[in-house]
Amino acid sequence: MVVNVIILHPIEISVPVLKLFERLEGFVLDRMSRNKVPGLSIAVVKNGSIIYSRGFGFRDYERGLPALPSTVYGIGSITKSFTSLSIMILSEEGRLSIDDYVDSYIPLDIRPGGERIKIWHLMSHTSGIPALAYAEAYIRSAVGEENATWIPISSYEDMLTFLSDAGSWAVAKPGERYFYLNEGYVLLGMIISKVSGMRYEEFVRKRILEPLGMRRSYFAKEEVERDSDVATPYAIDREGRLVKTPFPYGITSDGGLLSNCIDMARYISMLINRGRLNGTEIVSSKSIEEMEKIRITYPYTQFPGEGYGFGLRIIPSFLGRKLVGHGGSVLVHTAYMGYLPEERLGVIVLENSSGYLPANIGMYALALALGRDPEKELQFIRFEKTLERLAGVYETYRSTTRVRIEKRGSILYMISAGKYTGYEIPLIPDKIGENEHEFFVVDMGRRIPVTFREFQGGVEMIYERYRYIKTSPAVRF
Repeated sequence: MVVNVIILHPIEISVPVLKLFERLEGFVLDRMSRNKVPGLSIAVVKNGSIIYSRGFGFRDYERGLPALPSTVYGIGSITKSFTSLSIMILSEEGRLSIDDYVDSYIPLDIRPGGERIKIWHLMSHTSGIPALAYAEAYIRSAVGEENATWIPISSYEDMLTFLSDAGSWAVAKPGERYFYLNEGYVLLGMIISKVSGMRYEEFVRKRILEPLGMRRSYFAKEEVERDSDVATPYAIDREGRLVKTPFPYGITSDGGLLSNCIDMARYISMLINRGRLNGTEIVSSKSIEEMEKIRITYPYTQFPGEGYGFGLRIIPSFLGRKLVGHGGSVLVHTAYMGYLPEERLGVIVLENSSGYLPANIGMYALALALGRDPEKELQFIRFEKTLERLAGVYETYRSTTRVRIEKRGSILYMISAGKYTGYEIPLIPDKIGENEHEFFVVDMGRRIPVTFREFQGGVEMIYERYRYIKTSPAVRF
């Protein structure tokens, strides 16, 4: 039985829902404050309706404009799911097959290990070619990053020229190994354009955005500039200051879409509802299931068995449920989309900086919506909170020596500020327990353990010959 989904943006949020997400709001504000995130928007969908939405902070800090659920942000690589969905639409229409060879559609002779690349290899990042980093270079140049490599790619022809020697960079045969490849999704955009006879952006608009009622989702700079509710892009400089930057327009099928929580709630609900929204079928349920099928497992994982499908990341067991989604970043805007098909539950998180992973906030929200405690049951949240508790100033007996333990991202650093004896060493986590945590440093080829023990009212650190006690939070001295 097909269930039609109607998106209703609630004017009034019920008291039970408000209570449910009180912890989320505290977590969001804390993460934004610690990581200097200027603005964030979020929406949670259940059974086709938005059950919670809110904006936090500023969409434009200088002008004092608030972030809203309707604020437009770049969604980065979440665009890849739209690209894979477009391929599935064309496949259903018999205009191509995902088993077709890429070089049947575009003039590019790349054969990793002597084998031809199929369309599904690009969709699943299994071409055998490691990242060539065109997007990284392009984005860094566009936002004004120092020492960025200038890559003048403005057309499909430019991309083909850039890729002309990519075969020499391959390290695996197609289908053997996961290598996230933005360039592969640019090639998929080229195939969509050639097969459909439309520009990639036009195809996505006509076949996905317009049928779903995603009226404020854009690719073109001119369209964005006509919208008054758009998040200003920000970067964080070396001194930790927010810096307003240009937005890196010009990216296409690998990460060029801008959208908002209201529109993305419609998109997520279509995916949850197996390709349909309000009686309109975008694609069949079979195609959605094909997209959500793991094609390759990650060589590095956050969750057991985690892997990639077609434009979607799949976690087989997130608190006992299958979680499907994708993240996105264009450095100055970041995003996360995730949904639990069996629970008909999803989330979209959008930020106008790269200060904190929106995926962490999205998973935190999903855990709460499932009635679970994210701070006890999500390992990455426990790890993050542990690092924050360990950070601080530590002193030996009678304050004879002093070091600072500083958290930078997901790594702790041991720092001594001495003029002649100063040092800065990363602490590599080995085992994180309830109250005792093992790290190590590497010095002259030696692995030296660093042990933290949390006790009532304090933290001690054992490092080499020394015992340190935490005396204050992490402030510079």
